[in-house]
Amino acid sequence: MTDTDELLYEQRGSAGWVTLNRPQARNALTFEMYEGLARICGSIPDDGSIRSIVITGAGEKAFAAGTDMRQFRDFSSAQDAIDYEQRMSRVLQTIEACPVPTIAAISGACTGGGAGIAATCDIRIATADLKFGFPIARTLGNTLSIDNLSRMASLIGAGRVKEAIFTAKLLGAEDALAIGLISEIVPDHAALVERAGELTELMASHAPITLRTIKEGLRRLRVHGAGADGRDLIVEAYTSEDFREGMEAFLGKRKPEWKGR
Repeated sequence: MTDTDELLYEQRGSAGWVTLNRPQARNALTFEMYEGLARICGSIPDDGSIRSIVITGAGEKAFAAGTDMRQFRDFSSAQDAIDYEQRMSRVLQTIEACPVPTIAAISGACTGGGAGIAATCDIRIATADLKFGFPIARTLGNTLSIDNLSRMASLIGAGRVKEAIFTAKLLGAEDALAIGLISEIVPDHAALVERAGELTELMASHAPITLRTIKEGLRRLRVHGAGADGRDLIVEAYTSEDFREGMEAFLGKRKPEWKGR
C-alpha cells in the first residue's frame, strides 16, 4: 500500500479510503501519485478485509485538477509523449481492474487526469459544484489516448465526448447526472463523505463474488466487445460456496453469510 504526504491511504471498516492530498494545487497529480494509486488498487488483499475502495480529494475545491503540468516541461521527443500515455493507460487500467468496487467521491473540479481516474471507478458521486471534463483544447493542446477515449465513450457516448472536448465544456453536476456520468448529487463535502461511507457499508453486505464478476465482465465487454469470454466468471460464481449459501439462505428465508469464496 502507500501513505505519503501527497497520497493518503487508510482503512475505515471494510473500505480502503484513498485521498489525493495536494489541496494547495487543487490535488493535481504527480507521477508518483498515479503510481501509488495503481499500487493500492492492484494489491487488494484477498482475505476479504477490504470490500471497496473510495477515492477522493483533500479539501472541498477539487477531486483532482489533472496532471501537474510542470512535469511536461521535460518532454522533448515523441517517445516522451508515448511513454506518458502508456504509463497513464497502465495506471488507469489497473484502477479499472481493481477486484473490489471503487467509488469516486468528487468535490468540485474533476478535470484531465482526475476525470480519467473518476471514469475508471464503478460509482461516481459528486457535490453540487462539480466541474468535470477534459478542457485540453483550451489549455494544453494535447490529446487523449484511445484507451481513455474508449472508457469515456462507454460512459456517455462518443457524441457527448466530442462535444465536451471540442467545446472545452466542463459538465456541471446536473448535466452529469442527466447523462449518467454520476449517480448522485450531494450538497457539500461533508455529505459526500457520509454518502460514500454509506455506499461502502451497503456493498460490504453484498456477495463479493457477484460484485467482482459483474465488474470484471463489464470491463471485458468494454475492452473486447460482444465477443468477450466470461465463462470463467460464470464458473467462479456458480461453483462458489457463496452461491450455495445464497441459495440455502433464500430458501430458508434467512440472511446469507457471504465469505467471498
